[in-house]
Amino acid sequence: MEETFGGVSSIVESSLYHNVHTILRELDCEPQAGSACNKGMLRWTLHNRVERNPSICGPLLNVLIKELEKAERIDSKIRIIPLLHTLAYTVLQSVFIPDNLYHRIYVCLKNLVMLPMPYCAIALNYARQMKMEQTTPGMLYQRRITAEHNLRNELYPFYEKVFVFMDPAVFPLSLLSTLKADVESTDHSGDTLIYKRRVILHTMLAGLGKQCHIGQLTQALEHLGEDLEQQFQDIVTITEQIIEEGSSDYNQYKRRLEEIYQDILPAVSNDLLCPSSHAEAQLPNPEVSFNIWTKEDDIWNELVNFALMVPSDRNSTHLDEDDLKRISVMSTISTDSGIEGDIPISEFSSLMMEAQGGPEEQSCSQSSYRRPCVRWPKSSNRMMLMMEAIKGSGGYNIPKEERNLTARVVVMGDDRTLGRLAKTFQTIRKREARHLLLTKRLNMELYYIPVTDQPSSAVQEGLPVTEDMLTLAGYLGRVDPWYDCNINGLGAMILKLAQMQSSQSESSDPNSFLLDIISYYTRVSKHPVYLPVYSVKICFSGISTNTVEEVFVSQLAMDFPDVKSFRSTFKDTIKGSVRYKRNNEQEFYGPTVSVNYRKASISDREKERRMSLTTCGMLISVMPSCTAKSLHSVNISFQDINPSRHSTPSFRAVSVNIRVLEKRTFSVCLDKDPRRNFKNVQSIEVSPCLDPGYCHQATTKSKYSLGEGDDPSSKYLNKTLTLPINTFCGIEQ
Repeated sequence: MEETFGGVSSIVESSLYHNVHTILRELDCEPQAGSACNKGMLRWTLHNRVERNPSICGPLLNVLIKELEKAERIDSKIRIIPLLHTLAYTVLQSVFIPDNLYHRIYVCLKNLVMLPMPYCAIALNYARQMKMEQTTPGMLYQRRITAEHNLRNELYPFYEKVFVFMDPAVFPLSLLSTLKADVESTDHSGDTLIYKRRVILHTMLAGLGKQCHIGQLTQALEHLGEDLEQQFQDIVTITEQIIEEGSSDYNQYKRRLEEIYQDILPAVSNDLLCPSSHAEAQLPNPEVSFNIWTKEDDIWNELVNFALMVPSDRNSTHLDEDDLKRISVMSTISTDSGIEGDIPISEFSSLMMEAQGGPEEQSCSQSSYRRPCVRWPKSSNRMMLMMEAIKGSGGYNIPKEERNLTARVVVMGDDRTLGRLAKTFQTIRKREARHLLLTKRLNMELYYIPVTDQPSSAVQEGLPVTEDMLTLAGYLGRVDPWYDCNINGLGAMILKLAQMQSSQSESSDPNSFLLDIISYYTRVSKHPVYLPVYSVKICFSGISTNTVEEVFVSQLAMDFPDVKSFRSTFKDTIKGSVRYKRNNEQEFYGPTVSVNYRKASISDREKERRMSLTTCGMLISVMPSCTAKSLHSVNISFQDINPSRHSTPSFRAVSVNIRVLEKRTFSVCLDKDPRRNFKNVQSIEVSPCLDPGYCHQATTKSKYSLGEGDDPSSKYLNKTLTLPINTFCGIEQ
């Protein structure tokens, strides 16, 4: 039998080729019901096979290189991005890669840099990683585990954490405990020594290859005790120093690893039995925090806790008495404007000292301070906690101007969930526009796993469904076919697997399927697709002119409640009576509305247009662009009282104002979410949502500014707010 990489037979390599070719063949086929799920399962099965047997990484990389060269030769771009990500993830999972294979990978990736965006950007990024990995084998694995499990080193002080937020409107309450157990089923139990042991073992195997006796090294690491921390720090320091120096001398890196290897081995006796296994060097899942998204400030609170490095058992809802005392004092501070956030940070410490003074001092400053009271920590109070932490007081301390923290926020739900996420993202941008607290200290990346409670059988069999709740997920799948395979397809199985597991005995082990999806998604997808966010100003009827400003990302539905009931009755009646149709079709056409809109055009030279019409409802659907050069717009369609007529107007616009001309009111529902339903509405104004950061910068001009056009570069700035959802290829903004 012919032997290949590391003693792996040609039969295994042929099997791997068949697995990869099946994935690529599914990509080339036309999309069918359930096909995306099949493609995603093929990818998941392949990486699980590599995880169980890392020795097949070499043959698999050989197959992937050949397929990449073939895809470039036949100009099959739909295959390139899946092959690139599969290759990079296989390198991350691998234990040892020969130097000649590293060279082939680098040459292949370098040839792909000549392709257009986004292929060249992804290939260039991976080519740089492969070059560093060739010089310092094990670097990618080492950095990944160090960041994901907070194994900090002075030369690599980065920390990444995944926050999963599930929408309770989509997930049944009975399944949340099962999903929580699946997501948080990590095998570390708070012990970082396990991961440090894995980093040392993997780095030695990757750098020394066959010279490393895995059995002896594993037992020696278990007997190191407190010396393990020093060995871990030495290995990370060696790797980062060589990368920082830009050295390409692999022999220097290997010599320093051999020195540490010889220092570790005396910790174990030579006569111990040393079975060889790569299980200890497998790639573990990242640290994941599970959250049920019930309150609007949940994401903000978790980000603040992460920036303050608050332990998970001492989170936002379990702050101690000292925290509450500090919060109560800070919440009493006020200025003439009545806004706590207007206090300059430079004056904050002096105000705190005065507020914490004796009774005489407090009585002298009654005009500046309210009576101290204990309040539960709200989002505004957390902002004060952040200010206190920046100055290093109050028990918390965070570094200034260092973005070493990365929060990967994963939301799971449907279009309703993305609507809530857009609102939360806008709120965070508003707070950061006034005080750059989180922006300068952590990176926030957004991920979306679409899950719906709609029966998938009805969709596949063509049965009527009330409303498509995954329109934005479909758009992301059209932009990124690999996202459609691995996230859209596999996301449909999450509820099914949770239901199956909850019906089993409570002692059953957690299912790693969902955690594997989250791990692959957050590790590989670094290229955002920017969903346009639209702002709507809602004016209510009545004597008081109350207005509400909201945002939406998928659709806005406008209905007249009395007309809606009449329309359903009219629809049922005309089916059985032609005479009723003739006599009553003219009786009620719906209220008259005035529509002012600006039509969408590439030149952006369209003037505002006006029209009046009778309607019983309206639907504004967001139409994101699939390319960087196309235009974001909304499609506006009006409903007729008679559903048999097909002459209802429909057009694309950038902005629109709608007002009812009669003494009637209508209701507005945002992003198909009953929780965001507004009644007794008189008029609405829809336009692209402006970025709060740009708006704040425009309203706080310097006194030396020359006027409206003093900054020529302002016209090139992106003034609109978009929701960046990470995918595998992305769209250039």
